[in-house]
Amino acid sequence: MHRLVCVNCGQSYPSQEIVYQCRRCQHLLAVEYSLDEIQIETDLWNSRPLSVWRYRELLPVKGEPVTLREGGTPLYHLSRLGKEMGIRSLYAKHEGMNPSGSFKDRGMTVGVSMALELGKRTVACASTGNTSASLAVYAAKAGLHAVVLLPAGKVALGKVAQALIHGAEAIAIRGNFDEALEMVQELCRSHGLYLLNSINPYRLEGQKTIGFEVIDQLKGAPDRFVLPVGNAGNISAIFKGLMELKALDLVDRIPMMTGIQAKGSQPVVRAIKGGMDTVVPEQKPETVATAIRIGAPVNAEKALVAIRSTGGTAEAVTDAEILAMQRELARKEGIGVEPASAASVAGVKKLVENGVIDRDECIVCVVTGHLLKDPETVIGQCKPPTEIDADISSLVSALRL
Repeated sequence: MHRLVCVNCGQSYPSQEIVYQCRRCQHLLAVEYSLDEIQIETDLWNSRPLSVWRYRELLPVKGEPVTLREGGTPLYHLSRLGKEMGIRSLYAKHEGMNPSGSFKDRGMTVGVSMALELGKRTVACASTGNTSASLAVYAAKAGLHAVVLLPAGKVALGKVAQALIHGAEAIAIRGNFDEALEMVQELCRSHGLYLLNSINPYRLEGQKTIGFEVIDQLKGAPDRFVLPVGNAGNISAIFKGLMELKALDLVDRIPMMTGIQAKGSQPVVRAIKGGMDTVVPEQKPETVATAIRIGAPVNAEKALVAIRSTGGTAEAVTDAEILAMQRELARKEGIGVEPASAASVAGVKKLVENGVIDRDECIVCVVTGHLLKDPETVIGQCKPPTEIDADISSLVSALRL
């Protein structure tokens, strides 16, 4: 059994009520389970494949889910980068290995499944790219109509291509993501579409399973989770899931939650460093990391709690630092990620150099999207292939053997 509860005033709503924010105070909602009624058999969990639905007892969907076998993503030991930073236990949870290439699939398998349970036939979102791709994929699997709003000219083509080929009705607006989100929320209110941005609390339920999987893969909780922060859904979701595990005595401590943003889009970082209770939106967010180019993160309220209550922190990295780490992950660890994903590892490097992170910590960086999500940025920072005549002497000369 579960219900929706306001994170601010505690007002509750039935699970079948379609509501995204508290009607009393307009704050965010969270899915709350009757944990004392939930029996978790860890042997049963362990008998299931590592995936989102391994943890179905702590998910809200009652019937058969809409699934493409999301989750079960690899946890890589960053041995070479860790050695350079002086960190023995540095890991990357590669969420780019999900079906559509990003962590968003974890939220969409739950969100689209709930849309069906609630009798909805059209789902919608605003997106910087990955959400639209994932929504289109899962809506197609479920036989639902998908509507996605994108900031014109601000979304990597790889992500737009995914949304289009999977049949989403894509609308590009001449504005930024925050304006697109306001518009899609109004559309859903006025025309009854089902909103599947991370303001929808069911979306975050799937995303919390990142934390569950890491604990299973490490056979225990790390000291710190480090995540890129855009709309702040992931960091909030993982924290919530870990708190549930602790309440069920399945973990004995909560890792420090650490959020990394781009220097040109860092409202959460400013709130943490400035000791503010709320974030001040970034009016014109700019960064090469399009997935986190968000000035008014809707889950900031939850993220601030996650960071502060665990003794974590937040830091901003420059675009140059992000792109340098994208190259380093590829060339030193064989891990290809989009720019926003590299922000988490770039943030660890900066925090270690500044003495904020202890080198003895066990650190898990969540890398959120696949390299091929944004091929233009990759090509733009790499030397093109050398072109030669079709003879062996030209080849040997080009290779300087």
